[in-house]
Amino acid sequence: MIEWVTVSFGARPVPRPVATPLVWGAAFGGALSLVTLLNALAGPGQPGLALTALSLLAALSGLCARFTAAPGTAVLCWLILNGFAIPPAGTLTWAGHRDAFWLACLCTAALIGTAMARCVQARAAYRRISTTTSEPADGPGDF
Repeated sequence: MIEWVTVSFGARPVPRPVATPLVWGAAFGGALSLVTLLNALAGPGQPGLALTALSLLAALSGLCARFTAAPGTAVLCWLILNGFAIPPAGTLTWAGHRDAFWLACLCTAALIGTAMARCVQARAAYRRISTTTSEPADGPGDF
């Protein structure tokens, strides 16, 4: 009986996260583009919709980033949200609880995205390292 076994030399490393300045640049550019698109389609003054969209962007940015990039990603998304998604456009304000909540939502989204990516990568690395033996299938064509 012939048993096919995969041979690999050494474990493949877990992918390295993207450099933090690149993540921040992508988050800033993506947030600016996203808010511009939302303002064109839904009109300005839709902070709930913009917060939801920017939270998804922060989570997607977190998929390829380090944990240390999450606060900066949240602040950059908040700057665009505060400056361009709520009237008057181009004016930064601080509205206490509202802005603290927005920052917390954006930072949590970025951290969740990063944690999800790390869990998926760790699980894949564990599966690559663990030894598995597969039993040969009984069927036509087996020797």
